[in-house]
Amino acid sequence: MAATVRIPSPLRKLTDGVAEVSVEAGDLRAVVRQLEAAHPGLGERLLDEEGNLRRFVNVFVRDEDVRFLAGLETAVADGEVVSIIPAVAGG
Repeated sequence: MAATVRIPSPLRKLTDGVAEVSVEAGDLRAVVRQLEAAHPGLGERLLDEEGNLRRFVNVFVRDEDVRFLAGLETAVADGEVVSIIPAVAGG
């Protein structure tokens, strides 16, 4: 079984318009690698030059912000959903 990654609208141009992508379970870092391999450019939208999650991208596993879990080392099990949510600013 695999995990599901929900792709936000602004990034769907990199997934040919697909809203959900299946990946093999592992940790979040492995999930990002798989996303980049299958959809080039997606990894650089999620990670900065040092390989950390960009500040304006929120990632949730089990409806929990990974910044409050183990970051990129957060486990992603079979059947789980990873949600990528770009931060929105404005006033």
